[in-house]
Amino acid sequence: MRKYVVGVFGSAAGEVDKDTTVMARTVGSLLAEKDCITLTGGCPGYPYEAVLGAKEAGGFTVGISPATSREEHVKHYKFPTEGFDFLVYAGSGKKGRNVVSLYTADAAIAIAGRIGTLNELTIAYDEHRPIGILDVPGLAKEFKRLAEGCGKSGAPIILRSDPRELVNGLLKILNDKKGD
Repeated sequence: MRKYVVGVFGSAAGEVDKDTTVMARTVGSLLAEKDCITLTGGCPGYPYEAVLGAKEAGGFTVGISPATSREEHVKHYKFPTEGFDFLVYAGSGKKGRNVVSLYTADAAIAIAGRIGTLNELTIAYDEHRPIGILDVPGLAKEFKRLAEGCGKSGAPIILRSDPRELVNGLLKILNDKKGD
């Protein structure tokens, strides 16, 4: 049976909130416990915290880097390499990497975020990937309202404040979708 690939996106830089950091690690841990592959954009911040949580729980992690090589990933982007089981060097910059990430993921989870997260969420929505948003301050929280107001039928979106409810809800959507 194929494992679900769940992309975790969100704030990759700037100030981080301690409570949100703990929740991001919990998301990664829960994905690992549910035998999902955790995928990120290979970046630091909340997505990386999910990678660390997944690794602590024995999960498999993949990073889709905007870089063309490990050297560029580390030196130019200043992105981490530890904790990833596999890094893909998309070589297409951050926005191009987002497309590759969302085509690879079965579903997306967003934690806080700014304009890059909004880009990832619009791709996920347009590609009908189920979206789970962790109810914490940040742009991702606003996406549900924006998507519902755009008049286009896209992906199912859930907003939860508890990481366990978020992961379980998203996996329920994927399992129900598989049964269609």
